[in-house]
Amino acid sequence: MAISSLSFACRPGFPLRPSLFHRIQKVRFSSVAAIETLDVQENVIKGNSRNLGDCKAPEWKKLSSKELGLSNSLISMPTKKVLNGLKKNGYEVYLVGGCVRDLILKRIPKDFDIITSAELKEVVRAFSRCEIVGKWFPICHVHVGDTIVEVSSFSTTGRKFKVDLRNDIICPIDCDEKDYVRWKNCLQRDFTINGLMFDPYKRIVYDYMGGLEDIKKAKVRTVIPAGISFQEDCGEPLSSIQLHHLLPVVCDSFLFAARILRAVRIAARLGFRFTRETAHFVKNLSRSLLRLDKPRIMMEMNYMLAYGSAEASLRILWKFGLLELLLPIQAAYFVRDGFKRRDKRSNMLLCLFSNLDKLLAPDRPCHSSLWVGILAFHKALADQPRDPIVVAAFCLAVHNGGDILGGVNMARKITKPHDISFHELTKPQDLDSEMMIDEVVDFAASVKQVLNWMTDEYYVSLAMAEYPQAPYSDLVFFPLAVYLRVCRIFECSRDGPEKGFMPKQGRKIDYEMLGLGSLREVRHTFARVVFDTVYPLN
Repeated sequence: MAISSLSFACRPGFPLRPSLFHRIQKVRFSSVAAIETLDVQENVIKGNSRNLGDCKAPEWKKLSSKELGLSNSLISMPTKKVLNGLKKNGYEVYLVGGCVRDLILKRIPKDFDIITSAELKEVVRAFSRCEIVGKWFPICHVHVGDTIVEVSSFSTTGRKFKVDLRNDIICPIDCDEKDYVRWKNCLQRDFTINGLMFDPYKRIVYDYMGGLEDIKKAKVRTVIPAGISFQEDCGEPLSSIQLHHLLPVVCDSFLFAARILRAVRIAARLGFRFTRETAHFVKNLSRSLLRLDKPRIMMEMNYMLAYGSAEASLRILWKFGLLELLLPIQAAYFVRDGFKRRDKRSNMLLCLFSNLDKLLAPDRPCHSSLWVGILAFHKALADQPRDPIVVAAFCLAVHNGGDILGGVNMARKITKPHDISFHELTKPQDLDSEMMIDEVVDFAASVKQVLNWMTDEYYVSLAMAEYPQAPYSDLVFFPLAVYLRVCRIFECSRDGPEKGFMPKQGRKIDYEMLGLGSLREVRHTFARVVFDTVYPLN
């Protein structure tokens, strides 16, 4: 059984072929997709910008946060403490990236990122509990209570390049030195909607990349033109401005691939759509995902599936041919189910994650063992459909810590009809208690077998074997620790009652414990998700 490493440290960047200055090879698309204290204010100040390389740059803007309906009261207390600590020491400080986007959209940010004019060493000196982390893109982790606030510096742009491109960057018109520094940093962001900066003291939002317009249009657009220089024939030398765009993206292959997953995650969470260029980029470079470190893939998949946008994420992964690379077993289910790329219908797997989404949010995530467990549960059920009462008894046994007989007795009292649209559920049978106990134990053994398959590279590689146009993938990215946690969730339904386990009472979820992977909370939430799917309220 091959299980990915426990470590979450990234290995060194994947070496590029020949030379970036010679050629950037386009990755061919060959996926199944081919089958089918804080101060006050200011008014709007607008400026224009010149063309950037061959690409027309958007009009840049400074807008008052009041006009955008952005309130400092939405900023978390730990973040305010770090902002105030740096400001008190005379440094410029801004909120940057996705948290600004979320504040504008009146959403709760997953976290807050700060950028400052201070050097990282100066940030360390400003706080008692602070350290510099990251080799390629160093930042500071400031500890405020149990919270870590990330702080980056304008002076640190990650990896140092041998070619000095600063003289070739055309500065926007009518901007001062501080505008130039902010603008230059925003150029290094992934998507325009993440290229926003917010000064909570002057209460100004800086938009140099056209992010506000794309928020208005509900679009995910790359800051760097998505197709620039990724052409089949790159015979002509790249200009220095093109290199400026490309170097931060492709010098580390994992960075570029991770950007694809971030695009999916953002679009799923916000309900946004890709621009045409970004969609083309996501499709045609999908195989670069296989270069990513497994811990990074696990992290990105957890962001997609554990924070309240799992169903939308799975739909987008399927639509753009990424699911067969990341989760080939689940992709095979979609194909066998006759699920089209742009299908608006649902299926049991999507319904399970839709019901999970209803219980989660960016500030109320679940532990990764829950969504991995749901994948294993569904695969076992899809391979061998079961009586809905058996499924109910299994979930109750899991919830109760292995009281199989108690679960069977409770399940037999269910009179509500099950969802007959799922082929994973058979027509109810007249089973006695002993037969139901045998069925529950057999189902538990099937789930354990599926977990073994999901962590076996050879088995995963065979998942899409009957579809010759599908890309080859034997990707297993679940860490050993997660595999063992998922085994622990279900083993009680096979082995019987666990000594000392106290099942959860009531429906209220303790989200702090759920995020930490508490067995009681994970089992309770799993049972709720399955019951809401098999026996829907409507």
